[in-house]
Amino acid sequence: MKRFYAQVAAQEAAGGWIVHLDDRPLKTQGGRPQLAPSVELAELLAAEWRGQDDEIDPSAFRFRDMADYAIDVVRKEPDVIVDKLLGYAETDTLCYRADPEDPLYRRQQEVWEPLLAETEAREGVRFHRVSGILHRAQAGETLATLRNHLERLDPFKLAALEQLVSLSASLCIGLAALEPGADADALWNAANLEEDWQAERWGKDEEAAARREGRRKAFLNAIAFARSVKPG
Repeated sequence: MKRFYAQVAAQEAAGGWIVHLDDRPLKTQGGRPQLAPSVELAELLAAEWRGQDDEIDPSAFRFRDMADYAIDVVRKEPDVIVDKLLGYAETDTLCYRADPEDPLYRRQQEVWEPLLAETEAREGVRFHRVSGILHRAQAGETLATLRNHLERLDPFKLAALEQLVSLSASLCIGLAALEPGADADALWNAANLEEDWQAERWGKDEEAAARREGRRKAFLNAIAFARSVKPG
């Protein structure tokens, strides 16, 4: 598709901010007003449109796609997203360790245990740690407390969290990424600890490394999206 607009502007509207292409306010892919809750998010959306050349590249609209998902999907059925996220809590990567005699276990303890302990302290919960692959259900009290926290997130934060969690396979890492001042690269490396461990011993696979870089960029974009949304 050829570029069909000249000017891009983020303008204040009732209940938030909306991007205009020339004089036309944008709508989501579902046909709803693409109303952003903050000027910061609206500017991220506007920057994607400003950055287009004569031919529009649909793959470049990463923030637009997250905003549309928040408005068209998450806002409509937030409980579905919360249930999905709680499923990750049941099998959180940080909770499943190697056997204690395995050298990998020491690396997991060094990197994962502080992150898990911080989540427990911040959320007021307790996670079971497991050595091996056998599943152990988390306590009902833990899941209920986490549900209460997730249900208070606005649709935009919830949409960002869903992407962070699906990329890291860890609700704990996703929640940590929403915290102010979170070290995004450290969290991404923690999520990929086992992959890095294998690469140290057997060497890197170039195709796998390229796929991982794409996931890393998506992870960082989700953090930027979440940080552009007002707290609440």
